[in-house]
Amino acid sequence: MVSQRKTAVDALLSVGENYGYSNIVLANIFAKNNIKDTDKPFITALFYGVLDRKITLDYAISQFVKKPLSKIAPITVTALRIAAYQIMFMDKVPNSAAVNESVNIVKNSKEKYNTAFVNAVLRNFIRRGVTLPEDKSVKSLSVKYSCPEWIIESLLSDYGIEKALSVLEYYLTVPDITVRVNNTLISDEEFIEALNKNGIKAISCDILHAVTICEGIDIKNLDLYKKGYFHVQDLPSQISVSKLNVKPEYRVLDMCASPGGKSFTAAESAVNKAKIVSCDFYENRVKLIRDGAERLRLKNIECIVCDSREFNSLLGTFDAVICDVPCSGLGVIRRKPEIKYKTDLDFDELKITQTAILNNALKYLKPGGRLLYSTCTLRRAENDCIVRDCLDKNSGYELEYEHTFFPDTDNTDGFYCAVIKSR
Repeated sequence: MVSQRKTAVDALLSVGENYGYSNIVLANIFAKNNIKDTDKPFITALFYGVLDRKITLDYAISQFVKKPLSKIAPITVTALRIAAYQIMFMDKVPNSAAVNESVNIVKNSKEKYNTAFVNAVLRNFIRRGVTLPEDKSVKSLSVKYSCPEWIIESLLSDYGIEKALSVLEYYLTVPDITVRVNNTLISDEEFIEALNKNGIKAISCDILHAVTICEGIDIKNLDLYKKGYFHVQDLPSQISVSKLNVKPEYRVLDMCASPGGKSFTAAESAVNKAKIVSCDFYENRVKLIRDGAERLRLKNIECIVCDSREFNSLLGTFDAVICDVPCSGLGVIRRKPEIKYKTDLDFDELKITQTAILNNALKYLKPGGRLLYSTCTLRRAENDCIVRDCLDKNSGYELEYEHTFFPDTDNTDGFYCAVIKSR
């Protein structure tokens, strides 16, 4: 039987080695090892905790290690990280258990030659304690909030010190799960009642058909999910689609649709009557949309493979266009902390892609039609700067709505949206 901590180590190694998405990696590890439901919360907390706090943990561990952590074997350094996380941030876990389990993980691995080393580092870690920097230099903030310096510099440049610190604080909190109720199959009240009957606490949001689930659960194992009664979608995403006011007679184009959340919300808003064309660049991603629409029993969604940077006259024109472009994802760090460990160089080409998609999207709009441009990042260079540059270079369009959602003030993912109307 694989221990909880060994499972967390395996998951963390898989993220690091294969550059996997954290949620997919963890789900695969759970399935592969047939992990009991009672063990999942601790493993999940440890896995995401280490991903969240990796920079802080490495700073702390480095005080007791002479060589760079990059030179330490992968299982060994990961075992050190999970022990350090438990010691520093999990008050209910005895230090002795944190140390002994990490020592045993290394002892029973191909890196067993490091057993004494791990034991010595962790004993010193506990005995001497850790001191973190307190000043507000970018380097110190990086350690305190476990966030790369380039992201901190971006937040400081765009929003100033006070807002940046507030956002950084919230990056380390656990987000709620918000879902969109499929109103073509069930009412909000019936859905919440069904959750409550299953012992799951849920509350309505201010926006129609949005419901917050107030505890961590395995969404895809819920019978309500399998029946197509909802899909997972954070509140800003739902609000942004509502600004298009999709009507049953509309034709709607979703240009970068996978996994399909905005297409589904648009289809449900029009009570399964509007014509939705959902596009993505890769067939496997289009299949995700198709499968989701089938689960939700939405029959008005046509899924096609399409390059959203290039105009396709065969598609025709649309009353509404959804343009949820590829982005750096810095608004969803709470859900996908692995994003923090990319570099700004990984996102160099994004502005070119975003601009190309937005400019192309305008060509599909009917007169009087509306276009939604959105991202799940807080970088202004990918948000309002793109929109304003586009409007400056294209006549006949006006900005009708614009909003940036922040995790610290809106208790949502970081998200930007703008609605452009064709005159």
